[in-house]
Amino acid sequence: MKKPKAVPPQVKFQAALEAIQGEKSLVELARIYNVHPNTIVKWKAELMEKGASVFSNETQEKELEKKIRDLEQLIGKKEIEIALLKNFLGQGR
Repeated sequence: MKKPKAVPPQVKFQAALEAIQGEKSLVELARIYNVHPNTIVKWKAELMEKGASVFSNETQEKELEKKIRDLEQLIGKKEIEIALLKNFLGQGR
């Protein structure tokens, strides 16, 4: 079974946008982008579903909060390592 070719996100976006505009048929777009028409339908549906998230700050905030949590955990681990090394070297007093 053939593995589907990787299509860059910019191309997917452009094809989906053109499908939404409706100036060309799905078959025409499929020929232009060398994919099956159902693929363009899938990309269009995904764009319509997730398009609003482009303007949402929630996703960015969640990503930043996760990054902060990860960094705080890393700092905590490093503080423990430093304390253990100081005790091991006899400098904990």
